[in-house]
Amino acid sequence: MVAGCSSTPPSAVSLVRKNRVINAGPIGDYVADGIYGRFRTFGFFIIRRGNQLFALSSICTHRHCLVSVELDRSFLCPCHGSTFNPDGQVTHGPAKRDLPTLATFIDEKGELLVTLPAA
Repeated sequence: MVAGCSSTPPSAVSLVRKNRVINAGPIGDYVADGIYGRFRTFGFFIIRRGNQLFALSSICTHRHCLVSVELDRSFLCPCHGSTFNPDGQVTHGPAKRDLPTLATFIDEKGELLVTLPAA
């Protein structure tokens, strides 16, 4: 056997990439309507609109740059100029796909958990 090599192939399970779950903190941190950007570099914004609390991807669907929030609560990709309305829908390309809404749930401790898709 050659040093550093293994005759055992990796299992199929080890090759599957798993979703990551990020704890975004207590839901009490998101009581006011608005866009919360503290997890932007993790790949999402938390958005509160009335009784709705959800996570929206902060990654442009064109070339995966981080989008920023504009004063009117729309989103702008600084890399190639794509824009998205406050719901994450494309308003100007080159992006062709909307910003995805990410799965969220609240655990028994009242913490907001956000599921990021596997990379």
